[in-house]
Amino acid sequence: MSSPARSGEPPTLERKIGPLQATAINMTQMCGIGPFVTIPAMVATMGGPQAMFGWIIGAIVALADGLIWAELGAAMPGAGGTYLYLREAFQYRTGRLMPFLFVWSAVLFIPLIMSTGIIGLVQYLGYLIPGVTDDAGTTPLGKIIGVGITLVIILALFRRIGQISKLTTVLFVIMLVAVLTTIVAAFSHFSAAQAFAFTPGAFSSFGDGTFWGGLGAGLIIAIYDYLGYNTSAYLGGEVRTPGRTLPRSIIFSILGIMGLYFLLQVGVLGSIPLDQLKDAKSVASSVLEQVWGSGTAKAITVLIVIAAIGSVFAGLLGGSRVPFEAARDKVFLPVFGKLHPKLHLPTAGVLTMGAITILGSLFTLTTVINAAVATLVIIQSLAQVAAIVVLRRRQPELRRPYRQWLYPVPTLIALVGWVYIYVSADWLSIGLSLGWIAVGAIAYLVYAKTENTWPFGPREIKEAFATEPEGAQA
Repeated sequence: MSSPARSGEPPTLERKIGPLQATAINMTQMCGIGPFVTIPAMVATMGGPQAMFGWIIGAIVALADGLIWAELGAAMPGAGGTYLYLREAFQYRTGRLMPFLFVWSAVLFIPLIMSTGIIGLVQYLGYLIPGVTDDAGTTPLGKIIGVGITLVIILALFRRIGQISKLTTVLFVIMLVAVLTTIVAAFSHFSAAQAFAFTPGAFSSFGDGTFWGGLGAGLIIAIYDYLGYNTSAYLGGEVRTPGRTLPRSIIFSILGIMGLYFLLQVGVLGSIPLDQLKDAKSVASSVLEQVWGSGTAKAITVLIVIAAIGSVFAGLLGGSRVPFEAARDKVFLPVFGKLHPKLHLPTAGVLTMGAITILGSLFTLTTVINAAVATLVIIQSLAQVAAIVVLRRRQPELRRPYRQWLYPVPTLIALVGWVYIYVSADWLSIGLSLGWIAVGAIAYLVYAKTENTWPFGPREIKEAFATEPEGAQA
């Protein structure tokens, strides 16, 4: 366990996050505003109530991917998560290229995903505050409020990790209350005939039915709503007994959120007519109002907004740690490797990702979701599929407190799922993701030339975790 730095020593990350807090951080980040704003889009995309199966397929992909995170995170617990896994796996052939590209991209896609939380919570504020939204979307007033909320979140992150983990647990409880209350309200006014009135021909031959035609776009929405189960792995350097805590926090959070999402989706389908649901801007508020009246609806909407704030808070908490280890390795800008002298947090990471979140919140929800997910898939998800295979072969003696169940079946499921999700994105998002990575590759070449590393110098092979003493990762 890390201890506070002594006088004259540089500050270090502190291992203060326990199993409950790690799971709470993941679930709070996963279930912020996502399902409350994307259920109508999911139903419209997949052509009707059959959208509920989109959530199930998305959960299968998320769980398969989560088992990759569980093995890699338990074996290599440190700040940044994916950066460490790609550094260890790809150092043998391409030097530091892959970890550099990940950090280069993560500094963009993580805050973009967080900005969708800001966009969504402003939509729900429109139910409480006149003038925040209109038929065209968020008004200038709404955008200003969104920027203000993001600034408050950034300020709230400037505290010790022990205090942050306790605050996240409180936000987790608020999220559970908001979701469970909405589920109870939906099922108290529930019509099974309406919920399961699948569109005729929806499941006809592959590619012809409305379900199959909308599955790709629907999975982008579903996987967006599941994202966040990896947040504890980003915080691996601040988790106690990471070999046990990280796998459990990842798997439990996916299973828990999967159950909540499915109940929420089915409940909403059975309580709001389909033609109204497709155009609903604050679907949870509508469900609550028709069952218990506007007073209760407004009270729970406040909790939903707080839950969304908690999601952005948890996401920026984990994301701000991503460039830290890279900067310490001299693979990214040195300023990202400096910790606050008293609070022991990466100041540059918090401020930079907070600023990008503010910029992303000024765009439309679907545009940001597509661009962020496309970039994430190609440089993180697919890269980690390759990383777990490479590390199994290259470092068979690497201590693995958790080994993926039924390997390589979950890895293959994740591979197929991520490829399908990526090719289902719109061409603009695919083009932007490839363009961003191409620019990153050019930036890497400049860096490699300056540092005299591969391809302009020798590759440095350092199996950092394979040489750790027994028990260091327990």
